[in-house]
Amino acid sequence: MMLSAFKAFATPFTVGLFFVSTISGIALFLHVGESEFHEMHEWLSMALLIPAALHLWRNWVPLVAYLKRGRLLMPVGLCLVIALGFAGQGLLGGSGGGNPGFAAVNLLLQERLVAVAPIIHASAEDVAAKLRAKGYVIASMDATLGEIATASGREPPRMVADLAAMAPAVPGL
Repeated sequence: MMLSAFKAFATPFTVGLFFVSTISGIALFLHVGESEFHEMHEWLSMALLIPAALHLWRNWVPLVAYLKRGRLLMPVGLCLVIALGFAGQGLLGGSGGGNPGFAAVNLLLQERLVAVAPIIHASAEDVAAKLRAKGYVIASMDATLGEIATASGREPPRMVADLAAMAPAVPGL
């Protein structure tokens, strides 16, 4: 009885969790609502493994038929090659790759407010006042931008965008 229920719902749960994982994955890719979607995406993607395994078990015979006809190895192999291309640097101990813009933002978030203020041609006090007006919590001028964003419950990229909006326009850009 329980086994037949698992078999009956394996594919619908696979489809439902795949849909949720797709939507949250797109949101994470676009850096929209990262704090809302990150944990949900991780946990529900892990939960997806259970109905997906049951789906594979239920459809084992057609899966073997794909393998026998040679229609399984190329797509699975291609997916693995693409995945290794993304993960390769980290797996090999390198630190290269990735978006240089994200790397720059991460470096900026490690800096103290007093060090960043001159970059936007303002005093730390002026920057702090403008950030407080936007609802940021600033305990100290020596706090890093990342610490301020976290204390304020804000996404770090949002804070960097708010800071960039404070900078004077650069002629020609």
